[in-house]
Amino acid sequence: MKKCVIIGSGLGGLACGCIMAGNGYEVTILEQGTQPGGCLQCFRRGGVVFDTGMHYIGSFDPGQTLCTIAEYLGIYPGIQLQKLDTTGYDIISVCGRRYRFANGREQFIDTLAEDFPDDCRDLENYYNYIERVTSSMPVHTLDSMQRFEDSADFQLESVGAVLSSTISNPVLRNVIASISPLYAGEQWGTPFTTHALITDFYQKSAYRIAGGSGKMALLLKQSIEKTGGKVLTRKKVTGIMCDNIQARSVRCADGDIYDADVIISDIHPAETIKMVEGNLLRPAYRQRITHLANTTGAFTVYLKFKKDRVPYMNHNLYLYNTADSWSCLNYDEASWPRFMLYMHFCHKQNPVFAETAEILTYMKYDDVARWADTTVGHRGEEYKEFKQKKAEKIISALEKECPEIRGCIDSFYTSTPLTYRDYTGTPQGAMYGMAKDVRENMGGRISHRTRIPNLLLTGQSITLHGMLGVLAGSIVTCSQILSLDTIYKQMGIEIWKERK
Repeated sequence: MKKCVIIGSGLGGLACGCIMAGNGYEVTILEQGTQPGGCLQCFRRGGVVFDTGMHYIGSFDPGQTLCTIAEYLGIYPGIQLQKLDTTGYDIISVCGRRYRFANGREQFIDTLAEDFPDDCRDLENYYNYIERVTSSMPVHTLDSMQRFEDSADFQLESVGAVLSSTISNPVLRNVIASISPLYAGEQWGTPFTTHALITDFYQKSAYRIAGGSGKMALLLKQSIEKTGGKVLTRKKVTGIMCDNIQARSVRCADGDIYDADVIISDIHPAETIKMVEGNLLRPAYRQRITHLANTTGAFTVYLKFKKDRVPYMNHNLYLYNTADSWSCLNYDEASWPRFMLYMHFCHKQNPVFAETAEILTYMKYDDVARWADTTVGHRGEEYKEFKQKKAEKIISALEKECPEIRGCIDSFYTSTPLTYRDYTGTPQGAMYGMAKDVRENMGGRISHRTRIPNLLLTGQSITLHGMLGVLAGSIVTCSQILSLDTIYKQMGIEIWKERK
């Protein structure tokens, strides 16, 4: 039996583990932390549970893409979902005025047209462009009849350029762009494909996972173990050892060595490249990967509510105190935070009251760089005071939209880019790994394949972040070994025999 070693147990690593184990490989996943899951992990504080990264998901109605992939991975029956409000799963508040994003093409256009009655044609043109982009990405649509040729062109257009060409009203443009925190978007850098795929993902349907996304990590782990695979924690990989042809094994900090026929890395590409020993990677390739830019970091406040005080909010709330949603990273001490994303945690199906919530906003790594050499729980009093001050400012900002909220809070906890860095191993605590930038042309993109034939990459830095992006990317990673046709057949998707 051939051996597949996977470095990292985030969503991409676990999904690749399921696919490879299901195709006869002896799978071993090595995770440096104490529990698997990466951004799927939940944590418990004060007797309640919080999500860390996967706050809501989309395209999970029967027959939709994420549902189909979940069925293929063997985890669909075990996931309990809570559907968000179809008439407004995202509420956008810009300088005090609210707008709703509704599910489905017609409802999305009609709902926004209530606030922008003179811009119906532009809304239709915008949505047409969304559909053109998504239909050109066959792994995201799971439509083997689609060709890949058009997708490369779309990836060279920025969000700002496409929105400017399709929507003339600057206010509507700003509202449409307000979901950019879902991908840490930059107006003239981020590819429109990123915006389109994420918009389409939630437009199809939008859900929270009842009980938290940690349940999905557990189900993926169980699926791997059912086929004889192993998910090992406290196994920090420190080296990828190669001969003159390919990678042969990985070495852990505890001295254990795992031989492999295939190695898949689900950790940050730059960290992967650092561990590769030998001369199979040229210096120019190492330098290019190491110097690619990362997305920004985040500051999060985790709220625990007093019992039965806060009605469960069946939508997400984006709060902007600026009319320019692209300016949120251009803050100073006085203007921070320019935006917040406020979300309730779904602790069970059909909750009446919320137990917990999270407030997320951007934070640059420079803001916490003075504590870069510290570790979780050992950063000192100044760091605690810094976090307390920031949390109080965020809660005060939320009070303007939700005046009674402070009196409903029992306690709160915080995380910074340093927290994210230390738990996920992502350089500088980048929210979504490496940034995609059209200004780099194709030079800013990373292939699933490396210069070493049996060393592959997966995860949010390689294709698209978020659940669908990472899962679709995992299919592409495994297809480098198994072929896309093989995986499609296993998923029950009819294969286009003439695909080139």
